Amino acid sequence: MSVQITTAFVEQYKSNVFHLAQQKGSRLRDCVRSETVTGKSHFFERIGSVAAEKRTSRHSDTPRMDTPHSRRKVTMDDYDWADLIDQEDKVRMLISPQSEYAMAGAWAMGRAMDDSIIAAATGTSYGGVSGGTSVALPAGQKIAHGSAGLTLAKLISAKELLDANDVDPDETRYMVVTSKQMSNLLNLEKVTSSDYASIKALVQGQIDTYLGFKFIRTERLGTDANSDRQVLAFCQSGIGLAVGSDVSTRISERADKNYATQVFLSMTIGATRVEDEKVVEIACNE
Repeated sequence: MSVQITTAFVEQYKSNVFHLAQQKGSRLRDCVRSETVTGKSHFFERIGSVAAEKRTSRHSDTPRMDTPHSRRKVTMDDYDWADLIDQEDKVRMLISPQSEYAMAGAWAMGRAMDDSIIAAATGTSYGGVSGGTSVALPAGQKIAHGSAGLTLAKLISAKELLDANDVDPDETRYMVVTSKQMSNLLNLEKVTSSDYASIKALVQGQIDTYLGFKFIRTERLGTDANSDRQVLAFCQSGIGLAVGSDVSTRISERADKNYATQVFLSMTIGATRVEDEKVVEIACNE
């Protein structure tokens, strides 16, 4: 069981459990393409573009087009979370932390899901018939830090890259940032001024949508080799989440632990970058 559970004993005179500050579950799951799969691995199938052929004469032969097919492989990973509540703890406490433990575990699973998505966006993808070909995010999809944080120029560059790749303008675009980059933008007049942007940035200190990007804040973004923050701009279909088994919860007694109550959660997921042209990495100096 958790060695810190004694803080909730009767001597503390508390009748409620308070969760410390933390990201409550996944913030990115609904922002990516999700598929339910069965097996140890999964392939996201891709079809490329083809050109139409001009007919130059009457009764000419029907042209045959070779539509390009490719795929991206994702490997499934298993995640577990568990904690125990001894029978003696239930006697000594004013509360039963059973449901609170389950909630804490579910939030942890959601954060693990975000970590998988973030790692897939900037990491190595695998293509080819059997998924054995390593594919790094092209240099052309990366915006240099320029010894600056997140600037308006970088936002415009990210938009330009996606537009230049003919990304569907009707597809939702996301910009994933940390609190530091959010502060960078809130210090820009063109972002916070009601003449340019939503009044929400002024009233609530939040940026919801700007330049066509829906902003999501998370503190789980990684850094590159130069310790610059890897801010992400992507479209929903650019990153794939394969769900083999969604988060499941079991609360039961453990006979091998003196019949302590165990709160157990598990899931099986995997993520990959499906299309490089729909993902942009923005290096931000902090």
